[in-house]
Amino acid sequence: MSIVIEGFAGKIVGAGDEAYDGLSGSVLVSGSPLGVLRPVDVPDVQKAVRYAATSGLKLAVRGGGHAFAGFGTNDGGLVIDLGLLHTVEVIDKEQHLVRIGGGANWGQVVDALAPHGLAISSGDTRSVGVGGLTLSGGIGWKVRKYGLALDSLVAVELVTASGELVRASADERPELFWAVRGGGGNFGVVTAFEFAAHPTGEIHFGKIVFAASEIADVLPRWAEYLRTAPDDLTSIASFANPFLGGPEAPLEIQVAYDGSDPAEALDPIRKLGTVIADDVTPTPYAEVLVSGAVPPPGIQLVTRSAFVDKESVPDVLRILAEAGTAQGAPVIAVRTVGGAVARVADDATAYAHRQAELMIITTTIGPPPVIEATRPGRQQLWDRLSPHVHGAYANFLSDADDADVAAVYPAGTYERLAATKRDYDPANLFTGNHNVRPV
Repeated sequence: MSIVIEGFAGKIVGAGDEAYDGLSGSVLVSGSPLGVLRPVDVPDVQKAVRYAATSGLKLAVRGGGHAFAGFGTNDGGLVIDLGLLHTVEVIDKEQHLVRIGGGANWGQVVDALAPHGLAISSGDTRSVGVGGLTLSGGIGWKVRKYGLALDSLVAVELVTASGELVRASADERPELFWAVRGGGGNFGVVTAFEFAAHPTGEIHFGKIVFAASEIADVLPRWAEYLRTAPDDLTSIASFANPFLGGPEAPLEIQVAYDGSDPAEALDPIRKLGTVIADDVTPTPYAEVLVSGAVPPPGIQLVTRSAFVDKESVPDVLRILAEAGTAQGAPVIAVRTVGGAVARVADDATAYAHRQAELMIITTTIGPPPVIEATRPGRQQLWDRLSPHVHGAYANFLSDADDADVAAVYPAGTYERLAATKRDYDPANLFTGNHNVRPV
């Protein structure tokens, strides 16, 4: 079946084309779509969406292509690859308003905004797409000070399932604007984002490292300190990294401090235990984001996440500390949230986990036999955690079955999203996501 779209100015890449191998899969998942459509402008996106809607083929929409569940590709269907729509423009210098193309990644954003002394609190990886991260949340290095990436969003322009270009903001289609801030790619193809950026310069960034033998003692006291620490400080605790020794791997406390008194904010962490390494230094925000590694062929990543409320923190950290020092443990990361995230009303956006104090993530890396062999241990760990955690963060989930969707979207949120889905995608064309079915 050949793909012919009248008036399409971009590239249509099929299996016989030289560029196909580099475009057929996403970063973490291989695929074999019938064709990859690479629009060069908004009319191209509209034509691609209309073609997909009438073709009967499965559709994937790709921004950065980093979704653990492989949303950016498929087998036998169509992929709309937005990578050519990557412009970043400051459209209002006084208000710090920034317009970003739907296919841009965060590396392109930080590079473009750095000369203006501006930033948007995003994730932690340059190659991650603005679209995928923002539409499902955006927990990054300034999350406690400036909130989620989607909390800085002012407006979006998107192409609906009918091929119509619409704009959504607090004043225009407010229910759609509510839905896209947390509801993922369920409602259309976002061709442009408008953000309110914030002034930035250097932040104090790096790792404060403790021995594995001190994890059980340092980890809970770190979490307790972050409860009262200034919102200028965001931190992640990571351990059980197989590349650093697995159960003998140290506890790495990563910190990002965007304030005026780094000693006051960071010295309490240094006093939690015996520091074996400390590389915290003033760093331009544009250099904080890492490049992001592409796994070699045959290597898989399996990740799962959940949120922790204040009263459950001691139990969760005790379980994780025990698991992290056992053979075969997954990589464990504990991210601080709270701060600015929790000061937004629970129903202000479709992101549904505002009051959580921590987010936990487990990740297993290896070839399929390793992934399969460690499955029972991962399940046992999550069985222990399940009475003390809730929900899930869509951007750190390898699966997208009904249970995962229910974890991302509590019942009330899901019902409201489903009503909006009915209005903008009644036939459920956009299924390459944690899918919300139209009412």
